[in-house]
Amino acid sequence: MKYTIAVIPGDGIGPEVVEQAKKALNAVALQYDHIFMYKEALMGACAIDATGNPLPDETLDICKKSDAILFGSIGHPKYDNDPSAKVRPEQGLLKLRKELGLFCNVRPVKAYDKLISKSPLKKEIIEGTDISIYRELTGGIYFGMKELSEDGKTAFDSCTYSIEEIERITHLAFKAAQNRKKKVTLVDKANVLETSRLWRKVVGEIAAQYPDVNLDYLFVDNASMQLILNPTQFDVILTDNLFGDILSDEASVIGGSIGLLASSSIGAENALFEPIHGSFPQVAGQDIANPLASILSAAMLLEHLGLKEEAASIERAVQKSLDLEITTKDINPSNPFSTSKVGDFIADYIEHQDDSNMNFQNIHIGQSTII
Repeated sequence: MKYTIAVIPGDGIGPEVVEQAKKALNAVALQYDHIFMYKEALMGACAIDATGNPLPDETLDICKKSDAILFGSIGHPKYDNDPSAKVRPEQGLLKLRKELGLFCNVRPVKAYDKLISKSPLKKEIIEGTDISIYRELTGGIYFGMKELSEDGKTAFDSCTYSIEEIERITHLAFKAAQNRKKKVTLVDKANVLETSRLWRKVVGEIAAQYPDVNLDYLFVDNASMQLILNPTQFDVILTDNLFGDILSDEASVIGGSIGLLASSSIGAENALFEPIHGSFPQVAGQDIANPLASILSAAMLLEHLGLKEEAASIERAVQKSLDLEITTKDINPSNPFSTSKVGDFIADYIEHQDDSNMNFQNIHIGQSTII
């Protein structure tokens, strides 16, 4: 099969980790007889520097014509530390989500056995955690009306949701739960917010269409506590844009490394895949950033295209890299491997995963030795 993939490396460590994800995709292409055509494009601080626009029209056009989008990260201190900046890198991503109708963000949160010791939470609390967070992405307070009074002393942000916006992500969450542990938890603030009361009404009505899935409700303040106290109780978490942003970042610490957390942003016709970590400009160009989240984002991209076995091959390669401690220094500080060498190992394993002669005891600079 032949697919066109828009590649947006972005800022900071984005280009480095995306390059490793492309290595994994290229290995999949060789192993499973596919062709991936990459169309690279600018977005973020690099786009502002080059064109004055955080999302150039050319980038948007490339994304609309692609089968999927692989994205790195955006952000730079010269914009992050300047609250007066009128044009900001994040505006590019928000506009891309809106223009492409990427209304559903999915963030898997998994506690890998090999990394449990890295988590700030106790082993007995997080062991077995496997959560999928479904966050509405193009509505709510982030896209509502914003006002600042003339005297600068009062500010206003509106939060608006329609039934249609709630329905479309709710169906995706319930369908996902049917293939998991068959439980959806709606997180809202229905005791205070009118938008949350609409969410609760609509989700409750849709739940009747999925009798094999259990639905429960948590207020966001309680949900934030329960994520720390007992994360294994969750299967699929469904929530709005603001709450989803906060809860998914909170959940990211459970697994022990933000460097392993991938995500997807899905619309009716387009889909974007990215690691959840930021651009981390302090280490850009040093070949030490963890590429596994970007590589796992590539796995989610393949699954979205219906290439489930191909996606599973990447996931197995990532698990093997963790088992053998072929990882960057954020996970393996005593004997770290570089960003590029981790990517090399992942690609090598995908291409030779069924080779019974592979000797995983002989590992040299991140690559296995065939005997």
